Amino acid sequence: MAPDETVLVEEVMSTPLETIPAGAPVQEAAEQMREHDISGLFVPGSDAGIITTTDIVDVVAAGDDPAEVTVADVMTAPVERVTTQVELNEAAEMMTTYGIKHLPVIDSQSDYVGMVSSTDTTSEFE
Repeated sequence: MAPDETVLVEEVMSTPLETIPAGAPVQEAAEQMREHDISGLFVPGSDAGIITTTDIVDVVAAGDDPAEVTVADVMTAPVERVTTQVELNEAAEMMTTYGIKHLPVIDSQSDYVGMVSSTDTTSEFE
């Protein structure tokens, strides 16, 4: 990519947005992430959130049973988000500022449509 070329989030985000219900067991979240080769799932609802591989590792490291712990127990909510039209470098700055690795993406109607991760931001600039 040329240094002066603008890249928008919509050009690199993962779609479709993979989701999981808040009441699902963490084990199911882990299986879904493995199946789709992703590191985070969006949790839709009035208190939308996100569960990541780090959350799953924390459950296992604490000695808790991933089949018994629910996504709602460990997800991060509320979540920061970006629109499809945000420049990728701005999304990367947000991730750094908030100490996060995933941002759900919304369209102009505020519908969740994808996910951008720190991997997307670094690979685009290599």
